[in-house]
Amino acid sequence: MNSTDVVAALRAVLPPASVLSATEDTRPYECDGLSAYRQLPLAVALPADEAQVLAVLNICREFNVPIVPRGAGTGLSGGAMPIAGAVVLSTARLNRIVRLDAYSRTAVVQPGVRNLAISEAAEPYGLYYAPDPSSQIACTIGGNVAENSGGVHCLKYGLTVHNVLRVRMVSIEGEVLELGSAALDAPGLDLLAAVIGSEGMLGIVTEVTVRLVPKPAVARVIMASFDDVVTGGNAVAAVIAAGIIPAGLEMMDRTSSRMVEPFVRAGYDTDAAAILLCEADGTADEVEEEIARMSAVLQTAGASAVQVSGSEAERLKFWSGRKNAFPAAGRISPDYYCMDGTIPRKHLARVLTGIAQMEGKYGLRCANVFHAGDGNLHPLILFDANQPDELQRAEAFGAEILALCVEVGGTITGEHGVGIEKIDSMCVQFSDAELAAFHALKRAFDPCILLNPNKAIPTLNRCAEFGKMHVRAGRLPHAGLPRF
Repeated sequence: MNSTDVVAALRAVLPPASVLSATEDTRPYECDGLSAYRQLPLAVALPADEAQVLAVLNICREFNVPIVPRGAGTGLSGGAMPIAGAVVLSTARLNRIVRLDAYSRTAVVQPGVRNLAISEAAEPYGLYYAPDPSSQIACTIGGNVAENSGGVHCLKYGLTVHNVLRVRMVSIEGEVLELGSAALDAPGLDLLAAVIGSEGMLGIVTEVTVRLVPKPAVARVIMASFDDVVTGGNAVAAVIAAGIIPAGLEMMDRTSSRMVEPFVRAGYDTDAAAILLCEADGTADEVEEEIARMSAVLQTAGASAVQVSGSEAERLKFWSGRKNAFPAAGRISPDYYCMDGTIPRKHLARVLTGIAQMEGKYGLRCANVFHAGDGNLHPLILFDANQPDELQRAEAFGAEILALCVEVGGTITGEHGVGIEKIDSMCVQFSDAELAAFHALKRAFDPCILLNPNKAIPTLNRCAEFGKMHVRAGRLPHAGLPRF
């Protein structure tokens, strides 16, 4: 393959400004939010419509060039990091809201539309798009589909997979496929669910139909303080056991609240070992009743203080603190490594205790922020990449957290995806037969193995070598990020 020929072919089907190949132009695309790992692509293609997407795929297939799909680049697992010799296909210019139907409560959008922009467009109709990842001001719906993103309100309203009705996508072989339907059901196999969360390995999404929900008349949030994280973790299980499904149920430990409070001025109790944010929404009567029930459960579960938002502004402040936890980490640490694992709620206390013990083992601090209601943990491991071996210790710390998640019956990811970050952890969670099934699904959609290759699904040989290496070393079957 001659890279000059590939770039020339791309420029023959796209406007000149839509193909980037100079190093200074491709540098911004060398990584996603997992910035410790970088690779320059061969070129970056910026198609503006489905026909141009199809043309780029045809050229890459003809030249046998890998394609790495990219949305806004806010992902945290390296899913949008290029591989050597690949073309990055950015969907940033497919950014139109095609249609918004208030009557059917749906919106048809292109993949480059920002998550928050959907709710802003639906607001005049009293509607919004429920999944709200912390990066919603920047992340795009195409990236949300790739990673099956959630957010602080996913407990009640679901993840991306529960709020997307239809996806239009282009296959590596040039077929335009429509999966799902605007109706309540679609004929045939549920391939839509397979594509959501597939990390760009099965096709290039060109259009998404999302479900909109009515904006609640009232929403209020409780901030409950706890003297230790174990009590706070047990309180989460107590709320759900009481038959209450809050609109949001989030937990932050003292390290997190103390790094966030000077940044956002959210009004957090920085003396508490842990705080829970529990939201109720609905009609005024429904909210009043649910707030009273949750307050009683939390107090019985050991809350040392319970504060209810007194205004919409205060409610938004409470949530702003949680949503800004990641950027606030920069105030207290040069670098952070954000993990993403999911566990059964009943094991929250056990896992938090385990993470505290790992802090001593690895000599690194960890700030815990997570979607407590559905057990999706986001530990922020704080380190300094300029210090010898701190990145390696952070990786090993994160790998051991994921091993603990699997041990208690959880998974290695909840919404950030596998990408390159957790590809070795897949060897721990899944058997050879299960990995073979994943590869078979990949080949069914992408027989050429050109769409985001070497991501998410490890080869069986890789797992075999990985296991041998760590058995020899006498270590846990995890060692952090793969080396390229």
